[in-house]
Amino acid sequence: MDIPQERKVVTEIPGPRSREWFARRERAVAKGVANIHPIVTARASGAIIEDVDGNRLIDFATGIAVLNVGHTAPEVVAAAQRQLELDTHTCFHVTANEPYIELAERLNAITPGSFEKRTMFANSGAEAVENAIKIARHATGRPAVVTFDHAFHGRTLLAMSLTAKVMPYKQGFGPFAPEIYRLPFAYPYRCPTGGTYEGCAESCLAYALDEMHKHIGEGNIAAVIVEPIQGEGGFIVPAPGFMRGLADFCREHDIVFIADEIQSGMGRAGRWFAIEDEGVVPDIVTSAKSLGGGLPISAVTGRADLMDAVHVGGLGGTYGGNPVAAAAALAVLDKIDRENLLERSRKIGDTIMARLREMRSRYQIVGDVRGRGAMTAVELVADRDTKEPIDGPTGTGIVQRCLRNGLVVLKAGTYDNVIRLLPPITIDEALLEDGLSVFDGAVGAAAAS
Repeated sequence: MDIPQERKVVTEIPGPRSREWFARRERAVAKGVANIHPIVTARASGAIIEDVDGNRLIDFATGIAVLNVGHTAPEVVAAAQRQLELDTHTCFHVTANEPYIELAERLNAITPGSFEKRTMFANSGAEAVENAIKIARHATGRPAVVTFDHAFHGRTLLAMSLTAKVMPYKQGFGPFAPEIYRLPFAYPYRCPTGGTYEGCAESCLAYALDEMHKHIGEGNIAAVIVEPIQGEGGFIVPAPGFMRGLADFCREHDIVFIADEIQSGMGRAGRWFAIEDEGVVPDIVTSAKSLGGGLPISAVTGRADLMDAVHVGGLGGTYGGNPVAAAAALAVLDKIDRENLLERSRKIGDTIMARLREMRSRYQIVGDVRGRGAMTAVELVADRDTKEPIDGPTGTGIVQRCLRNGLVVLKAGTYDNVIRLLPPITIDEALLEDGLSVFDGAVGAAAAS
C-alpha cells in the first residue's frame, strides 16, 4: 500500500466520518475499552496513518510499540499472504508447522546468552509473562515472584497482579494472585530511596536485596521479573548497575531472572533486546508487540534446562505460534537484519534526544528527558525544583493538540505525566523532524498557558 509519507490535515480532527463511526462505537463496544484518539483508521503505511476522513497523521505511537518496522511493511504483508494460502491454522499441538520451528530457532539465536535455549509461543505479552512465571515456578519449585514499582506486565490475572499501577489496570479487579512482592525501581529522576541521580542504583539495589533477604527469603523466590526499560510506567531507564546487581543476586541464589522485553525489544531501544546494554544475560526473555509486525504473537525464550523442566503438555495454547503470525515475525526479523535497523533505531534516538534536550532548555514544564534508541520520553512537571508531576489535563492537552495537527503520541507514567515517542524505526528523517516540530509546538503551547 503506497501512502505518501507526509503529514496532511484536510478536516478538523476528528473529522465527520470518524465522529460517525464513534457514534456507532458507543452503541456497539464496551465502555471499558478505551480509545485515546477519537479517529478511525482507513489504512496505514510506513509511519503514516490515514483516517476515514483522509487526514494523514504521523505515527509516534505505532500501535503501542508494535510496528517497529512500520505499518504494513511490504515484506511482512507478503509473508503473511503466502502463509495464508498454505495454512492458516491446525494448532501446533495437533500438527506442527514450519514457521513456528524456524522462528523458535531464530529467537534462540538472537536472545542474549551463548547457552542452549528453547522457545515457546503464545498470542500476547500477558500470556508470555504468565508462561515465563509458570516455567520459573515449575523449574525451581518455589512460589514467590518479585516485581517492581511502575511495572507493567499485562492485564490477565497474574500479569495484572505483577503490574503496579492501579488505575485503570487493576481497579475493581481483585483479589489478585498471591506470592507477588513489589520492590522500588531505580528511577533516577525520582529515586525512591533518596539517592542522587547518579547514586540511585546503589541505594535502590541495597534496599531491594535486603528486602528479598529479610521479608521473602532467597530460597522462596522463583523469579525476579523486570522491564529493562519500563514502558507504561514512564519509559524509565534504570540507573546504571541496578540490573546487573539484580542479575548477580539471582544467579547467586538460583533465582530465575526474567527480562520482560515486550515493549523494549525488537530494535525499539537500539538492540535486539534492551537488556543487552546492561551487560546482563537473562535466564528467560519475553517478546511480543513488534515481533509480529502487527500480527498477534508472543514468545518465551530461555535456558533449555528451565524451559524443558515443564512436563509435556504443561505449556501451550490453541493459537500459540499461529503459522501466519510466525511467518510475519520471520519477515520482521529479516527486515531488521537486512536494513540494519538496530543502528537506525540508535540514530533516530540521537535525533530525538537532541531535540528533547533542547526543548527542556526552553520549557520549564519539561522536567526530565530520557530513553534509549527510538524509545524516548519527556516527563512533565509543574515545578522543576519539587518535581511535582504536572496535572493530567495538561498532558492530555498536549496529546490532543498534537492530534489536531496531524501527529499521534501517547501518554504514560505512574503519575500520568510522561509523553512517550515511539516512531517506526524505518521513519525517514524529514518525517521525523516534522513530527518533532509538531510535538515541540504542542509542548510550547502548554508551557505558555
